[in-house]
Amino acid sequence: MKGLILVGGYGTRLRPLTLSIPKPLVEFANKPMILHQIKALADVGCTEIVLAVNYKPEVMVGTLTQYEKQYGVHITFSVEDEPLGTAGPLKLAEDILKKDDSPIFVLNSDVICEYPLQELLDFHIAQGGEATIAATKVDEPSKYGVIVYDRDVANRIDRFVEKPVEFVGNRINAGIYVLNPTVLDLIEMRPTSIESETFPLLVEKKQLYSFDLPGYWMDVGQPKDFLTGMCLYLTALSKNHPEELSKGDYVYGGNVLVDPTAKIGKDCKIGPNVVIGPKVVIGDGVRIQRSTILKNSEIKDHAWIKSTIVGWDSTVGKWARLQGVTVLGEDVNVKDEIYINGGKVLPHKSIKNNVETPQIIM
Repeated sequence: MKGLILVGGYGTRLRPLTLSIPKPLVEFANKPMILHQIKALADVGCTEIVLAVNYKPEVMVGTLTQYEKQYGVHITFSVEDEPLGTAGPLKLAEDILKKDDSPIFVLNSDVICEYPLQELLDFHIAQGGEATIAATKVDEPSKYGVIVYDRDVANRIDRFVEKPVEFVGNRINAGIYVLNPTVLDLIEMRPTSIESETFPLLVEKKQLYSFDLPGYWMDVGQPKDFLTGMCLYLTALSKNHPEELSKGDYVYGGNVLVDPTAKIGKDCKIGPNVVIGPKVVIGDGVRIQRSTILKNSEIKDHAWIKSTIVGWDSTVGKWARLQGVTVLGEDVNVKDEIYINGGKVLPHKSIKNNVETPQIIM
């Protein structure tokens, strides 16, 4: 079995975090985003994984090769000289992906879900088509490209409707596919889109099917969705693997994941929905809700943090208040008693004045 992960480019939507490291290496629930997907592919029997990269490949190589032995996989980096979209990377890695006739998993690196890849594979084989898309239900389909099904054959896709004005369905492409190697014959070696160019060709051939993705799903490529995805992930973890969550006296409302090397002060209330990374130091009387605190950061006494991502090696001062999808880049120092509402603070900055409206602090 083989898998390809579309790692993509600069990660501009997740800045300022991606100014320090590539987006797939940003920790989500205390693991690099992409590691969740590598593990899922390994669990379903993939031994060959291709990462399609066009930004800082040397950083990716240095970090991810350590996981090859851990998960029993061989990771190949397919480096693009120019961005090739979502289909071009498949053609670029054709020699690897067509080594045998086994199906190919394709994942967008931004996607977080429960990764039911075995169920997806079984469904794909049972349908007998050339490709299967994992689909997820949404409440407001008018914001997305919606899947419309063939009336004659269950689960076969008839067409896609982009941002429909009238209701035509509520399932959208979840960014997870399984393809037969023959699909690569439909792709040219140029920047091209699998969604807008390759899939319509498969629709014409009546060879494209859709699998309903169970459980939660979120594209975590921007801060507000990162935090929403974190909440969904922790809720699923509390249901499926509650032993992995923290249970200290400081846990308030549940769904709290704390690295064992973190230190928590007295009289803290942490939760619901909080992730605290390695070697984080939390002072006394701190309140944290719906936030991620990345490694080596310090939250000083009586700080109040909600809907915030605190970047690596950052410091939040005493009695400071952060909220409104605030994101601190790497090595940011927020002084005592400072209020930040929706600020995006670039790395290595010191914040000495209040930030009362959402803005980028350079």
